[in-house]
Amino acid sequence: MGRMGLRELKKQQTRQAISHQATRLFLRHGFDRVTIADVAAAAQVAKMTVTNYFPRKEDLALDLHEEFVAQPARTVAARAPGESALAALRRAFLEAVDRQDAVIGFSGPDFARMISESPALVARLREFHEEREHALAAVLAGESGTSPDDVVVRVAVAQLIGAHRVLFEETLRRTIAGEDRDEIAAALAASAKDAFDLLEPSLGSYAVRPGP
Repeated sequence: MGRMGLRELKKQQTRQAISHQATRLFLRHGFDRVTIADVAAAAQVAKMTVTNYFPRKEDLALDLHEEFVAQPARTVAARAPGESALAALRRAFLEAVDRQDAVIGFSGPDFARMISESPALVARLREFHEEREHALAAVLAGESGTSPDDVVVRVAVAQLIGAHRVLFEETLRRTIAGEDRDEIAAALAASAKDAFDLLEPSLGSYAVRPGP
């Protein structure tokens, strides 16, 4: 057990070191001009080690992939009795705004600009949002006994994740424009309330968790 713990710690440290060096190089030279070999050399590991931890170059820059994809589905799965999927996601998003969480787009201007200016990273983010839709659809379909391909489930999920996507892009836009984090948080909280209020008439009573 102790040895396994040490192995896992070593893996985590290696992953963090690779991610740190990759981000440093991307910000200095630009995402498209840095190679996997460059990252491996900077992190003092083999090129294969980098690809074992990050199969795609884009994931070196967007290293919160798993958390990003899982967060909405996990929030809905853990919602309280009597709480709708919309209410749970609204609550969780506003909590993330208070934390200025990187998962909803908080970063520095150089990092935000790097993402927005790279077609490869923009395309990979689009895939992340699609994966979010699939993960949330699986949770809602499992609860209702329907298929993730059910039209009602898909339409609901498209609206819920669509709001998150727009808000993420708004965070990047304001970051690139030079607003400080507190300004962004205040504006984003207001925008999030508007966005979720807009969905309330159609989704306020959808996927309400039954009481005990």
